[in-house]
Amino acid sequence: MCGRYATTTDPGRLAVELDAIDETESTGSAPFTNYNVAPTTQVLTVVERHEHGHKDDDPKLRLRRMRWGLIPLWTKAAEPGVPVKGKPLFNARADKAATTPSFRDAVKYRRCLVPMDGWYEWVVEPGDKGKAVKKPFFMAQADGSRLYMAGLWSVWRDKSLDESEPLLSCTILTTDAVGDLTRIHDRMPLPMPQEHWDAWLDPDHPAPAALLETPSAAAIAGIVARPVPSLVNSVKNNGPELLERVSEDEEAGQISLL
Repeated sequence: MCGRYATTTDPGRLAVELDAIDETESTGSAPFTNYNVAPTTQVLTVVERHEHGHKDDDPKLRLRRMRWGLIPLWTKAAEPGVPVKGKPLFNARADKAATTPSFRDAVKYRRCLVPMDGWYEWVVEPGDKGKAVKKPFFMAQADGSRLYMAGLWSVWRDKSLDESEPLLSCTILTTDAVGDLTRIHDRMPLPMPQEHWDAWLDPDHPAPAALLETPSAAAIAGIVARPVPSLVNSVKNNGPELLERVSEDEEAGQISLL
């Protein structure tokens, strides 16, 4: 599962790096640095779309903010313009998304990338007096480079209103954990290498099924997992201290995914 991650990606700089159109300014001036991203938060995504009303033109990369927790197209409105609250669909199994009603439409034509510095996961171990202790780990590239995870997105509108503001939402695809990462959790977000972006983001064609498969150990060889402070256990905590190395004894438990 990927239920918490960290990002320090500046949309403006990323737009320049990717030669993309920055459409995040229209969704407010939310801070782009978030060390404890949780479901229902507005997150940065990368999509490839045609200009509205010009499907004959070449599609372009665009940066958009979306609610993390996909809202299916068929979701009813709880009140005008507001969807019914349900279980936040912040993860989708890559091996089942194409046949799952909530995600199958998005798999065909609405795929995205979710940039992040890394993601958190917890190992549950017995503590004093038999009480379980959750120890957080942070998975990231050893060289500090940005990760891009495969995602799906949706556009929800209140069909009962003549003019309903679109609500964009997304989910992160997950796959079986690979290599030593299985020591932390049996699932992991699905990384999308840059050489596959054209096929993955193509708005006009379904993605090759191979892109939804579990990556090889070699494909994630640059990712390392290290123990981090338990401060991350609470979403109320949010700062660079969440990524600081813990004590030397715990630091010895760092895992390298090689």
